[in-house]
Parts: sequence; C-alpha cells; structure tokens
Amino acid sequence: MGRRRKTLDTSLLYSKLKYKYLLAERSLNEAQPKAIEFFKAKGLAPGKIREHAARLLTSGALASSLLLLSPKIATLPTPASVVSELNTVENLQNSLIQKLASILPLKIKSLTHDQEIQISHLLYNTFGINAVPKLGSTKLNHVYGYIGAEQHLPRFPGDTIAQHGEYQKAGITPGLGAWGYFAPSRQALTEDLVMKEKYYVVVQTLYLPDWLSRFKFLRDWYKYRKVVVVNPVNGKTIVCVVADSGPSWWTGKQFGGSPEVMAYLGLNVGKQKGPVVLYFVDDSEDSVPLGPLEYNLAERPQFVAKK
Repeated sequence: MGRRRKTLDTSLLYSKLKYKYLLAERSLNEAQPKAIEFFKAKGLAPGKIREHAARLLTSGALASSLLLLSPKIATLPTPASVVSELNTVENLQNSLIQKLASILPLKIKSLTHDQEIQISHLLYNTFGINAVPKLGSTKLNHVYGYIGAEQHLPRFPGDTIAQHGEYQKAGITPGLGAWGYFAPSRQALTEDLVMKEKYYVVVQTLYLPDWLSRFKFLRDWYKYRKVVVVNPVNGKTIVCVVADSGPSWWTGKQFGGSPEVMAYLGLNVGKQKGPVVLYFVDDSEDSVPLGPLEYNLAERPQFVAKK
C-alpha cells in the first residue's frame, strides 16, 4: 500500500502567515520610522506592502504544495466579505461563538501557539483589527481566563461616584489605579481620558516573570495599552485599555473589567465573572476606537453591520 497523502490545511497556513505579518509590521514601525515616512510620502502604506508580500508568499507556498498534494483549495475570505455575509450583529456574534468553540479548549487553560494564531486570524477576518497575543517581546501570562467586575476608578483628585454617569451602584475604588489619576484636575480631564476610564481592564502585570527586572519599561508600556476582550459565550467583543493591575491570584480570576465593560459583556449579574479572550490590539495609528466593536463597524464603510 502506498503512503497516504497529507492534506494541506490552507486556513492554518494563512493564519500563521498573518500572525507573522502582524508581528513584523510592529517591528518595522519601531525599527524603521524613516522608512515608514518615505513610503507614506510616496503614497504607499507599509501595511499594504506587507499584505501584498504575504499574499505572494501564500501563493508561492500553496503553488509548491500543489505540485505534491493537489488538494481542493477554497478562496480565503477577506474581512469585508465575511462581514458582508454576517449582516446583522446577532449573526456576527453567533458566527464568532461557533468559531471560537472550535478553537478554544473545553476548560480554561493556556492556549497552544496554533490556537493563539487561529484566534488572531479570526478577529482580523471578523473585525479587521490586528489583535495579537504577543506584541514585540511582551506577553501576558494569560490570554484566555476569567474576568471579574471592578469598580470605577478615580479620574482626578476629588472625583466622586456621583460624577460618573453610568453604573454608579458599582461604586468607586478608595485608592488609585496602578497608574494614578487619569488627569491632574477636573478641568484637565479630556474626553479621551473619560473613555479610557470607562472602558478599562485590569491585567496581572505584577505576576509577569520579568516585571521586576523590566519594571520601568513594562510600567510605561502597559499604561493605557489597547486590548480587545471577547466573551466566547455570547460573542460580544469590546476594545479597552489597561488602567490597573490585578486581580490577585487567589481570586481565581485573571482579568478585571470596568462596570461598563462588564455590563456590555453581559457579566455584570450573578457572580459577575466569566471567561474571556484578551489580546493586544496592534494599533500604532490609534485608528481603532474604544468600546463595543460592532457599534464601531459602521464608522468604517467596509464593515457595516445592518440592524
């Protein structure tokens, strides 16, 4: 009997190439800022150049594989085509639930490398955002875990719960967040800072293995770092910033969410705790707004969620 021919998993191959592209684009932005400006001056977006290269690489890899395997290859979906088919928020969320269920383990635990890049690929194809479990040399101990409810954070000296518009029953913390006040005074509190406190999350920076040895760098790096949080149970997805450190390990939770974040995720009732996926958003141009993702789709013509 001849040896069975292996089938080519084109989706996984594309995911791996996309993941490498996301990390490489970040490195390029940091290492070659002058080159980035040169390309922009010529009307060329560096991201598009890398995207084109990734397509060529994918085509080359697939072509060489075809000589040996000859599988049936489907056209890889684009973010626009995916959202066009999922023309309602409910359909989009249901699709996300099903696809995450096929990737995530039944019990919460560390994800494999392949699982991590499949989720990254899924979020890009669904929402068009560059979401990665590792950004540069930095990665959290957990990207899949439990999130619990947090209180409002003091935004400026003298801030009170009465000055927070929503979910006042959640209360306000007696102390400051890990990075202190958002603004030095009420007058200096901008709309951007209001949104950062409204959509904030807590991550366990203190438990990072290199927290003490790289404290100065990591403290500044994590301050208001943009992340995306996905509830795999209901498909709700929201973009937030890191604004506090915690929760403690003995709570059994890996993340915390502001009252607004927990309410949107549907986790502000009962035990106020639930499973989430949390990834960094690679958004050097600050083009991804904070808040629920499907609400923000309408701001970009290629991602219109019809009601």
